[in-house]
Amino acid sequence: MNLNATVLGQAISFFLFVWFCMKYIWPPIITVIEKRQKDISDSLNFVKKERENLKFDQEKMKKEIKNQKEEVLMLINQAKQQRNIILEEAKINAEKERKKIILQAHSEILLEREKIRKELRQQVSRLAIIIAEKIIQRSVKKNENNDIINELITRL
Repeated sequence: MNLNATVLGQAISFFLFVWFCMKYIWPPIITVIEKRQKDISDSLNFVKKERENLKFDQEKMKKEIKNQKEEVLMLINQAKQQRNIILEEAKINAEKERKKIILQAHSEILLEREKIRKELRQQVSRLAIIIAEKIIQRSVKKNENNDIINELITRL
C-alpha cells in the first residue's frame, strides 16, 4: 500500500466524517447550545428585572414605613392633645366643684352662725330676765345688786 493513497483515504474519510457531523450532529448541538444561551440570558434578564423591582419595592416600603411613622406620630400628638383637653376640662370641672363646695360650706357656716346667734340671743335674754328677777328680789341692797350683775357678767 502506498502512503499517499492511505493519507488520501484518511483525508477523504475525515472530510466525510466532518461533513456528516456538520450536517447531522452539529446543528442539534448548536440548537441546544443556543437554546441554553437564550435561557441563561433570559434568566439573567429576569434576575436583573427582579433586582430593579426589589429596589423599587424596597423604596416603596421605606416610603410606606415613613408614612406609617408619620401617621403614628400624628396619632400620638392627637392623643396628647385630647389628653390635655380632658385634663383641662377636668381641672375646670374640679374648680367649679370646688367653688360649689366652698359656697355650700359658706352658706352652711352662715346658717350655723345665724342659728348660734339666735340661741345666744335667747340665752342672753333669759339671763337678762334672770338678772332682772334677782335684782328685783334683792332691790334692798345696792351693793348686792352690783355683785349679782358682776357674777352674771363673769358667767357670760
